[in-house]
Amino acid sequence: MSDTTSHPPILKLRNIKRRFLLGETTIDALNSISLDIHAGEFLAVWGPSGSGKSTLMNIIGLIDAPTEGEVHFDEQDTRVLDDDALTDFRSRKLGFVFQNFNLVPVLSALENVMLPLQIQGVAEHEARERAAAALVDVGLERFKGSLPDKLSGGQRQRVAIARALVVEPKLVIADEPTANLDSENSRMVVELMREMNRARKVTFVFTTHDQRLLDHVDRKILLRDGNIVSDEVTA
Repeated sequence: MSDTTSHPPILKLRNIKRRFLLGETTIDALNSISLDIHAGEFLAVWGPSGSGKSTLMNIIGLIDAPTEGEVHFDEQDTRVLDDDALTDFRSRKLGFVFQNFNLVPVLSALENVMLPLQIQGVAEHEARERAAAALVDVGLERFKGSLPDKLSGGQRQRVAIARALVVEPKLVIADEPTANLDSENSRMVVELMREMNRARKVTFVFTTHDQRLLDHVDRKILLRDGNIVSDEVTA
């Protein structure tokens, strides 16, 4: 593995706490989490259900704000950004891959990949060219006209990866991207993300509860009860 820690962190979390109120009960989902994520890393956050993985990913992805603590992304203190600035920042810097794919059912694979570019205001011809190239990268150029319901689960997730990468993000966040896939497709999706990490020099952070997938990562963070139990460089 290249020494990614020699690069400045693209993400810094400092003393992150996240609490939720359920009636009169306070749930501590994250407890004083601090970590740095460096450019080029391929990192897995793993642990049992209810450990705080999705909560942590929502904070890393700037979808949710911590109850306490600081999030610095690309040297920007995100606490000073209003909602509009945060949305713009997120659309330019981050790509997302979801457990349930989140593809628009009435749009083709190509149109789904074009969508984030169109939201950014990219001209249609450029968006179409970039989306087509992204589908080539994930091996789905033959399926660019296919609707999601004509694709397998593994193919849908590859479309989702292409959609995440087409905006040329600094960081791709994938929350349980293999949860709805069989073991073979799970392995293929993680290997594809790893290939894109190396080829495009894009940082990936993904969550999983499947320890078999940890063989592919540079670094793995074990989360339990909202705490980092271990943070291990693996390659």
